[in-house]
Amino acid sequence: MIVLVLNTGSSSVKYQVINPEIKQALAKGIVERIGMSGAILTHKPTGRDEVRLSGEILDHKMAIEYVLSILLSKNHGVIKNKKEIDAVGHRVVHGGEAFSDSVLIDEKVMSEIRRCIDYAPLHNPPNLKGINAAQQLLPNVPQVGVFDTAFHQTMPKYAYLYGLPYVLYKRHGIRRYGFHGTSHRFVSDRAVVLDGRPKDKLKIITCHLGNGSSAAAIKYGESIDTSMGFTPLEGLLMGTRSGDMDPAIILQIMHKEDLTPNEATTMLNKHSGIQGVSGISSDMREIEEEYESSDRAKLAHDIFTYRLKKYIGSYAAAMGGVDIIVFTGGIGENSSLVRKNALAGLEFIGMELDQEKNNIRSKEERSIQSKNSKVKCFVIPTNEELVIAMDTMRIVQTQPKKNKSGFHI
Repeated sequence: MIVLVLNTGSSSVKYQVINPEIKQALAKGIVERIGMSGAILTHKPTGRDEVRLSGEILDHKMAIEYVLSILLSKNHGVIKNKKEIDAVGHRVVHGGEAFSDSVLIDEKVMSEIRRCIDYAPLHNPPNLKGINAAQQLLPNVPQVGVFDTAFHQTMPKYAYLYGLPYVLYKRHGIRRYGFHGTSHRFVSDRAVVLDGRPKDKLKIITCHLGNGSSAAAIKYGESIDTSMGFTPLEGLLMGTRSGDMDPAIILQIMHKEDLTPNEATTMLNKHSGIQGVSGISSDMREIEEEYESSDRAKLAHDIFTYRLKKYIGSYAAAMGGVDIIVFTGGIGENSSLVRKNALAGLEFIGMELDQEKNNIRSKEERSIQSKNSKVKCFVIPTNEELVIAMDTMRIVQTQPKKNKSGFHI
């Protein structure tokens, strides 16, 4: 089976072509600067050289047309005919309370995704554009939606409700939804495999750390809490997002700085976090380069790891202990300093790091706890695209088949 996985952003389309039956990617790439001058398509067939093409790509439909063209090309392609694509899996950021699992996309599903635009105005509209374009370019090919929020729908009500008038939840859906669900699900499942004990016996804390970061408490295979909330702004300090803060602060800043709601939203999402504190960069690699020489770079790093440590401790308390801690994402997989500082002082919950193992740079799954540690600690590269492809295959294969006349058989 061949699945085209699409992750459509406001000015980009990330894609992978995956055979989920053997869990193998045939090609991956990204179209960037859609609707702008100098659009670029970067394409990498597995085992072959990367290709970069530039041109005028006016919209998402044209971007996906370019993707299909290069997938079919004689020199760089991986399929011979569009008919080889059995299904398309779409990453959809927000599914609200409507979706606790991946689903076959129909008009009712599209309507629900549109309804969730209020919750994710920056993400759901381009997700819809990608779905519409794929439906037009690949008619009669099943389209499956895989939602970032779905994995966290198992949270209990006391974990996802805020201390606001209950009527605001009923009227407007104001609650914690959580994000990065496909990543938390993938790495927690891999941790179970690496550990060897049954899923329903394990309490796992997963830390997805990148430009956007979140932690999740996964008890017996289900998410019971996560750090991102109504939007991806809540929780850990991130590349350019503020994370947790006193809500009165923003009211004070808006008053003192005479900011509009849009300007305040931009400040919190685009100019805060590691970038805002350090004044240097939102990239943790650059922060660590300046760690010893810049007080503000060190401060940004320390805030990041301190908040992560607090979440790990609070989730251990929420679950009544922890068996496994997982690090993933660009920072989680690559920064030994973040892992070291975030885990320092957690011996009281049974976590003891092996510094030599932690310092080894590798793209492979590995454990980094000491031999005396009661808690296991894994570094696991995430693979959200594989989750989307696997879900797409599962959903498509469970649908009733049709004969040539269109009748279900």
